[in-house]
Amino acid sequence: MKRIVLFVLTNLAVMVVLSITASLLGVNRYLSQSGLNWGTLLGFAAVMGFGGAFISLLMSKPMAKWSTGAVIINDSTDPTHQWLVRTVSQFAQKAGVQMPEVALYEGEPNAFATGAFKDSALVAVSTGLLENMTREEVEAVIGHEVAHVANGDMVTMTLIQGVMNTFVVFLSRAIGYFVDKVVLRNDREGPGLGYMITTIVLDIVFGLVAAIIVAWFSRQREFRADAGASQLMGRREPMINALARLGSLQGGELPQSVKTMGIAGGSNGLMALFSSHPPIEERIRALQQG
Repeated sequence: MKRIVLFVLTNLAVMVVLSITASLLGVNRYLSQSGLNWGTLLGFAAVMGFGGAFISLLMSKPMAKWSTGAVIINDSTDPTHQWLVRTVSQFAQKAGVQMPEVALYEGEPNAFATGAFKDSALVAVSTGLLENMTREEVEAVIGHEVAHVANGDMVTMTLIQGVMNTFVVFLSRAIGYFVDKVVLRNDREGPGLGYMITTIVLDIVFGLVAAIIVAWFSRQREFRADAGASQLMGRREPMINALARLGSLQGGELPQSVKTMGIAGGSNGLMALFSSHPPIEERIRALQQG
């Protein structure tokens, strides 16, 4: 539950910060005073919506290193490290992307890929994953992460998040203006209390709906990465075995900045709507049927 709440709040937090900044700069007041020009509002919503998403994307790799304590091992002489680097290199060549940075971090079984661009990505593996999986299973997990990179999933998810944020900002302010001027009949110059309260409430409500939509896209992307790993491995069994192993382990928690790019995850029940990963059982079934 905690990780789901944080996942939702992370997406809302950037918008809240930008909203406060816009208010301090007088942008919200300007929109209301000018009669809420729809073209201007849409442009404002797009800047707000995509601004935070792209800032998060550009900061994704350094934030991932900092938040997990990941150590780059591309030049390491340790035999295990060299095997990990070779595996990533082989899969990157097959997938047609530049060699990512390879990192190792302390933690329970998990792995992730991140980075703003396909040709400057980061693939990180936890120590818990190495300790609890066979080499073939670890290779399948690495293939899954390289598939994320090759599919451009970081950019795709950023664009989707940006579109959702744009709609949230646009609709909340348009409805807030209507409530303030039409329902509450505020004739004063500038936004009234009705506009401000309505906007804040709808930012939260629509933000939750947007989070559900973004999470759905994220789950579809996981199925694609699983299939991509199977193609890179040349067969489905290693990925199926790796998922089955993950299902029997306590997956490691990842920071929210890289949560959607991890290998482990998934929830059941109502909270599954906010989960970035499908349940392990569904992912295995999709591979078996594919």
